[in-house]
Amino acid sequence: MTYQPPANGFRTFLILWATQSVSVFGSALSFFAVTIWLTQTLYPLPEQKPQLAFALSAVSLAYALPTVFIAPLAGAWADRHDRKRTMMTVDALSGCVSFTLAILMLTQNLHLWILIALVVLYATLAAFHFSAFDTSYAMLVPEKQLPRANGMMQTIWALSGILSPGIAATIISLPALARQGVIGGTLGAALASLRDGTPLTIALNTLTFFFSASVLVFLSIPSPKRTDLRAADGTKKSIWSDVKDGARYIWYRQPLLWLLGTFTVANFISAPLGIFMPLIVKFNLAADWLARGLTFETAFALLSTVGSIGGVVGGVLISAWGGLKRRRVYGVIGGMVIVGCAMIVLGLSPWLYLTAAMVFCAQGIVPIMNAHSQTIWQTQTPREMQGRVFAVRRLIAQFSMPLGMAFGGIVGGLFNPGTVIAVLGGILLVFCIGQFFNPYLLRVEDKVFLDEMAARRTTLQVSGSKFKVET
Repeated sequence: MTYQPPANGFRTFLILWATQSVSVFGSALSFFAVTIWLTQTLYPLPEQKPQLAFALSAVSLAYALPTVFIAPLAGAWADRHDRKRTMMTVDALSGCVSFTLAILMLTQNLHLWILIALVVLYATLAAFHFSAFDTSYAMLVPEKQLPRANGMMQTIWALSGILSPGIAATIISLPALARQGVIGGTLGAALASLRDGTPLTIALNTLTFFFSASVLVFLSIPSPKRTDLRAADGTKKSIWSDVKDGARYIWYRQPLLWLLGTFTVANFISAPLGIFMPLIVKFNLAADWLARGLTFETAFALLSTVGSIGGVVGGVLISAWGGLKRRRVYGVIGGMVIVGCAMIVLGLSPWLYLTAAMVFCAQGIVPIMNAHSQTIWQTQTPREMQGRVFAVRRLIAQFSMPLGMAFGGIVGGLFNPGTVIAVLGGILLVFCIGQFFNPYLLRVEDKVFLDEMAARRTTLQVSGSKFKVET
């Protein structure tokens, strides 16, 4: 029987989305505050630039590596356990990690190695939260509304990129304002005793985690009931066998593998953008922004803000539109074609405003592209397997990003970064145009075709195994 979400499922999703969005904002505030703490408190001197660069890289890797490589285990966990309880537990534990970080900052007992350890712990918890949350709203939202729900999720990530830096900067400046007499009374006296407001920002994130966990208590979020936790001989299947099941599900369905491979290529190509953009602003666009009377900081902030606004516009658009109802794969590869074109123009542009327009287009199309992709995976993967499959999917799609960053760091110092971006955009454009003629990828939404392919491959594997045993 086809699964039917609860009658009030979309309303529950809206509450879940709103409350978890608060936590997303809190996390964005924390990461901004940590960056400020590293640059202004731990390594404030110009001669400490090498230590600061190492610290920023170490903290970034401390978050990225566990998030990616623990994902398969977290996905298998999400398929075995109650997803609501998992999210509640992770939110509460993340709140405790955030509280510990705030106390260490407040008492000036935080060291880099402690920060890295806490970030690793936080990233590990985040991997379990992502797996439980990404698979929960597929249980709540009717299939026809999944693109809209996915668009809403994309919107909140972009919106947090716009709002969190300004809010965090304001909170961090409160003690200084209190010492200047702008904030008076008991509150002003308490704030003036602080060195800066970074612990306050982290403390606010702590509250958002506990708030999100408490709201979940009152929500009804169904989890699929599994009937395959024991093997044919009656032994209980290990969690690692679940990880293999997730990988096997994708491997046996070649169209899904092609869709995943397309994102792996796109992630590798787009990953160097974060490294190249400051270089492009500083060198390629310097003549233009100097002629306009701007500073480097202003020009770079302009591109960052415009890009985040583009992400919000794209998220709102896909949320209101709902996306393609058929051939959603065109929404994916078509979006990648647009990104490739934008990268070419961006890389060759000598003008700040034209570059900003291309950043807006590139980041604006990402929520639309991701929403279509997420809907394809949600509709083609059984709900009781989504944790395992989505986690393996995340691992394969995102492992190329650190490689792309390393590649960008090497070639960015050897060649003109704008030229490199234009070449990468051209490669992405040609690759994605080719996918319009890929007969396997274009059948990624044909569930009957996918299941028949998987059945044939399973039969071949079983036959091969029997042959090996007999010989």
